[in-house]
This record gives sequence, C-alpha cells and structure tokens, in this order.
Amino acid sequence: MTLLSNTFGIAARNFTAYPELPDAKALVDYGVRVEELGYDSLWVWDHILLGVDPHFPILDSLTTLTAIAARTSKIKLGTGILVLPLRNPVSLAKQLSSMDQFSGGRLLMGMASGWYKREFDAMGIPFEKRGKLMDENLEIMRRLWSEPMVDGKYMAQNISAAVMYPKPAQQPTLPILIGGYVDRVLQRAATVGDGWLTYFYSPEAFAKSWAKLRNFAKEGGKDPDKLLNASQLPIMIGPSKAAVQDEMMDWLNKEWDFPEHSDCSRDSAIMGSVDECVEQLKAHQAVGVQKIIFVPYKYRMDQVETIAKEIIPRLRAK
Repeated sequence: MTLLSNTFGIAARNFTAYPELPDAKALVDYGVRVEELGYDSLWVWDHILLGVDPHFPILDSLTTLTAIAARTSKIKLGTGILVLPLRNPVSLAKQLSSMDQFSGGRLLMGMASGWYKREFDAMGIPFEKRGKLMDENLEIMRRLWSEPMVDGKYMAQNISAAVMYPKPAQQPTLPILIGGYVDRVLQRAATVGDGWLTYFYSPEAFAKSWAKLRNFAKEGGKDPDKLLNASQLPIMIGPSKAAVQDEMMDWLNKEWDFPEHSDCSRDSAIMGSVDECVEQLKAHQAVGVQKIIFVPYKYRMDQVETIAKEIIPRLRAK
C-alpha cells in the first residue's frame, strides 16, 4: 500500500477548445463541488501556449490550483502535468513550497519534460536540452526543499549559498510524479521522482511500463513497492458502450493529443453503463494502478456526480 493506493481524483477544465474560453469562477466552484463529492484530488493541465489553428485557451495551472486551494480544505491539488523545463527551478521551488504551506500540505505534483517545441521557442528555452533541464531542475528543487544551504553550478543556474525557507509543509519532500513513456523517462520516474503519472493508457500498456519502472527502481537501489502511480483516464457514462462510443471518440479526436510512438490510446477510454465502466476500471486496478484520475466527458457535472456516487464506491469496495 502507498499513500495513493485506492484513491480517486478528477480532472478540471482549465483549457478549452477555441472559441470557448476557460471560466475562472466556474473552475473554483468546480473544485469546491468535487471536494464535497468526496474526490481525493483535483488535477489541472499545464501549458503556457497551446496550439495554433485551432488553439486551446488555458488558464495557468498553478494560479488555478492556488485559487481552488483558497476555497477548499481537504482535496489534494495536482498538475497532470507541469512542464518543468519551462520554469526557473529556483523560482518554482519557492512558489511550490509556498503553495504547499498555504494549502496545508495538499500539493501532489505531476511533472514532465514537455513535447511542444513552439512553446519552448517562445520561452527562449532550448527544446533539445529539455531532458537535461528536467533532471537538473528536479535536483535543484529537491535540494532547496531539503538542504539548509545549497551551492551548485548547473547548465542555467549558478547557485551560491542559497537558503530557502520555509520548506514545503509536506516532509521529507513534496511528492513528484513524472509523466512520460520512453525508457529514459520511466527510469527518471523510478529513481529521481516518487513515481509515475500516465495519460490515457490501457491496462495492458500500463502493466508493461509499470514492470519497467519497478525494475529501474530495483537497479537504482530503491524499493519498488514504495513507488507511486496515477493513471488519467477519459470516461463517459451512458446507457451502454455502443450508445456513447461515437460521442466519446469525437471528443477525444477534437480535444486530445495522442503522441506518436507512445502507448497513449483512445482504446483507454472508459465507456458505457455504470456496470460496464466499473468492470473496465477494475481491470486497471488489477494491474497495479493505485490512483485513478477521471477525465469526465466534457467535464459535465452529471458525469462527475455519477462517478462519485455510483462508480467510486464500488471500486473502493474491491
């Protein structure tokens, strides 16, 4: 068992498809409501720029979480994922430690190296060095959160006698899940991060990569049984799988990205009646998924409430 075992989160709609724009007030109200419904955690998406034609308006992930934290008291707050190389790690370490203090230790961060070159170019950050930046940024933040004073020369930072207090409320460290799918990233998740965050994986694809993570942890001298994981899964509940499949596929094709050469797939979509959805979700639990993060069809509140009231109780009772 880990701190994420048998827990259930929900994604929030901080990005939309143009011409629709994200509704800041509605996002905060959504956070309040999903906490009332008993979700363990709320997750937002992260980009600074996203798309051209069409483009996808997006509210800043950490600002959104801060606003929701101010109106809630129990629900954990996560990014799925935050593009770490786009941030200055010293500034981000300060921001996240402060957010963790204000929220009472409720941050649960998903981070990854990013994929959208146009975004890196606009930020003046070398896209081809994003893996190296990811590793260095993780190291810098971890050190600032745990060491009384930090010195070190890095690719973009020359840190001398850096003292950062207060530390995050969560000790010994703020949990970080690493997102991605290539072996180098899975190794990073197993050895440098606290675990892995997946995006639209089938049970079979999850099991294949999770076995790799556990092996990387063993090779790195870490206990694989302490690794954390969370899986983001799209879901649409209706009369039957056949009745909702066309609508769900249309939504997935219009608003979601499926990276080439990855195991992210439309086949991961959970669809159908409550009974059908529970059966499909139990297959994910059976292969070792600890936390399921639901991405409800178009974020409709009827879907959010049905998941909370009719699906999660049956999954908890496995």
